[in-house]
Amino acid sequence: MMHATIKPRLVALALLFGVALDGASFGDLRAQPTRMQVATRGPARAVWTKERARAWADSTGWLVGSNFIPSTAINQLEMWQAVTFDPRTIDRELGWAESLGFNTMRVFLHNLLWQQDSIGFLSRMDQFLMIADRHHIRPMFVLFDAVWDPMPHLGTQRAPIPHVHNSGWVQSPGAAILADTASFEQLRGYVQGVVGRFAKDRRVVAWDVFNEPDNTNRPAYLAYEPVDKEAHSFILIRKAFVWAREMNPSQPLTAAPWRGDWIDPTRVKPFTAYMLDSSDVITFHSYDDSANVERLVTALERYGRPIICSEYMARPRGSTFQKILPIFARRHVGAFNWGFAAGKTQTIYPWDSWDREYTAEPAVWFHDIFRSDGTPYDAAEVAFVRGITATAGRR
Repeated sequence: MMHATIKPRLVALALLFGVALDGASFGDLRAQPTRMQVATRGPARAVWTKERARAWADSTGWLVGSNFIPSTAINQLEMWQAVTFDPRTIDRELGWAESLGFNTMRVFLHNLLWQQDSIGFLSRMDQFLMIADRHHIRPMFVLFDAVWDPMPHLGTQRAPIPHVHNSGWVQSPGAAILADTASFEQLRGYVQGVVGRFAKDRRVVAWDVFNEPDNTNRPAYLAYEPVDKEAHSFILIRKAFVWAREMNPSQPLTAAPWRGDWIDPTRVKPFTAYMLDSSDVITFHSYDDSANVERLVTALERYGRPIICSEYMARPRGSTFQKILPIFARRHVGAFNWGFAAGKTQTIYPWDSWDREYTAEPAVWFHDIFRSDGTPYDAAEVAFVRGITATAGRR
């Protein structure tokens, strides 16, 4: 039970944060470090100038890491919910990342976590950042995600479907919200509460506003997607950029194109153009071979901003560390491969595992670097990555 003499101060603090206040949350709030600072909402800041974006890139150096979820979690909800939050595994696996020379990780959040227990969620994010900081890793957090299951739910998450790639990953927000544009305002508190809490925190390197917002998840979930998903996502991403900018974060905001043609400026889709024009630093996704990656990077250089590939590495497609990472190192393009430690996401299996049956581990892993016990999938590959990061770190 909350003590009567401190409840008024906590209510005021909760109003400042825009967070829920209850007995369970109070315990988490007391555990927050004393350095907690929360940005206040103001006018939406402008997109960074190219000069400021380049200064940020100079200060961070070459960013290299993975998209990260601990091997014990099937999705974002299982990673972050109090019952299944696993700091021991996170610490162990980020230690493996540090051993590779990685200095960043791309990490997905979820709006339902804010709805469930906003103060506890912020506390666990802070705990994650403390662990990452010990390993000299500064994460990029992803606020929204339009990929895989459009029907997320809090509580116990389902078990993985055997041998199926990302069989339990969930969208944020789910289809119920995305289908109703009038409900979008309820997401403002999540965006501004999270970004505001960490807006001046040097441990956070960047904010990815919306992952692949126009992805309709063919064939896995197409039948369950909202009608006009792309149009609705376009409305939400524009709101989300404004909400985040109103917190004036010291870190860059970005969103990555992943399909279509942005090489020819006359063929750039409006959605893609918006993401590129609204980003403080440019991000993109590519699971292509080296020739196509070179073309994409050259095309994006016309924006005059730092460039980061926030998804790559699918071995059977020719997107490998040996072929792609040297391009990014040479051209100073940040690099986040998909997948780190094999586990409940099962992303060692390819995308086609949704419509083709697999009964055993594939001979060539699609994604991921380590087994859950820390053994490399390919020791030579790990040695190669360490060589690249060591060389880049001396430049």
